[in-house]
Amino acid sequence: MNPIQIGLLGVGTVGGGTYTVLKRNQEEIARRAGRGIVVKMIADTNLERARSLADTGVIVTSDGHEVTQNPEIDIVVELIGGQTIAKELILEAIANGKHVVTANKALLANHGTEIFAAARAKGVIVAFEAAVAGGIPIIKALREGLTANRITWIAGIINGTSNFILSEMRDKGLSFETVLAQAQKLGYAEADPTYDIEGIDAAHKITLMSAIAFGIPVQFSKVYIEGITKLTGDDIRYAEELGYRIKLLGITKRVEKGIELRVHPTLIPVRRLIANVEGVMNAIVVKGDAVGATLYYGAGAGAEPTASSVIADLVDVTRLHTADPMHRVPPLSFQPDLLSDTPVIPMDQVETSYYLRIQVVDKPGVMAEITRIVAEQNISISALLQKEASDESDQVSVIMLTHLTVEKNINAAISRIEALPVVAGKVFRLRIEELNN
Repeated sequence: MNPIQIGLLGVGTVGGGTYTVLKRNQEEIARRAGRGIVVKMIADTNLERARSLADTGVIVTSDGHEVTQNPEIDIVVELIGGQTIAKELILEAIANGKHVVTANKALLANHGTEIFAAARAKGVIVAFEAAVAGGIPIIKALREGLTANRITWIAGIINGTSNFILSEMRDKGLSFETVLAQAQKLGYAEADPTYDIEGIDAAHKITLMSAIAFGIPVQFSKVYIEGITKLTGDDIRYAEELGYRIKLLGITKRVEKGIELRVHPTLIPVRRLIANVEGVMNAIVVKGDAVGATLYYGAGAGAEPTASSVIADLVDVTRLHTADPMHRVPPLSFQPDLLSDTPVIPMDQVETSYYLRIQVVDKPGVMAEITRIVAEQNISISALLQKEASDESDQVSVIMLTHLTVEKNINAAISRIEALPVVAGKVFRLRIEELNN
């Protein structure tokens, strides 16, 4: 059979890695795909970079539309990023009957419904394994490997930058600001790290996984998002004392009222495998009713790990290139006309356990006032830790862990506690996930 012709949009870190791995492993890839996969065109605004990468015979252009409009191109690989020109080129490629492979999590999280609908109408595939966890094949696992299961929850460390920062803060006792600067110097964090440290990147990813796991539309606007910028070294140490480790988790759960969809720093018991994932690595736990809990671990970013997922999609699309569209696995696993209208529930209705750090004046009766308020909100305390006051201050930190309770009850309790004259400043709150049910 003639080789499949690829048009590559963008040859930055991931695009360059994809071209390199395709070239290096071309014989092995062709044996698996059943035919060759050849890059025919490269589009990049940096023509010098593209030309230095391209082999003889590969057409190089600065105009992505030349790729999406070329009738000889079978699959367009979008690795530009962003939500403007990337969206335009993907929709144009689909309109021209071309399959699409992308690593663009932000675009799919915000516009996936439109893109998938356009692809269905034209009978082409949109594949996006690389959009969620770099080299970890979590999309394939959810869409195919776990098909027999009713997924109950997913919890993942799906941003390497934030995981590196939290690991270094714990291991070396450094401040958030110090470790962030270190991450930027090492290339783990962007010059503008907002998407990573504020949880937005993780929110894009958990949005896509939630849609696949539960058969609901892509709904990024409904994710609760909280980053790691307010965490202190004290919180990390106190969590360790209590047998927990703090990780930024993307969490989605099927509960009686609907679907939970949230990203926030989370206390996890140290004995859980995922709590011991360090540095820039990613890990995702998926709980299915038949299989139980399964763990997926690996590099969540980087040129060749992400290229691994891009090329896996290319092989899949090549195998299915001539198949009847109705025989292909849908982008969100469930058939588009069978997606559920199960609601994403507001964060104040989520039920979980909590870690509270309260700065109080060290005087008799303070603990009694706080525990009375907590009890009146129907919140049960599971552990209480009071730190000793320093010689320079009459204030102490009180650490409280709760049993399961509804977020709105915790919010009400916090408001009342902060109003007490013996409480200094804001109550700091984190959520706890046991990840064992």
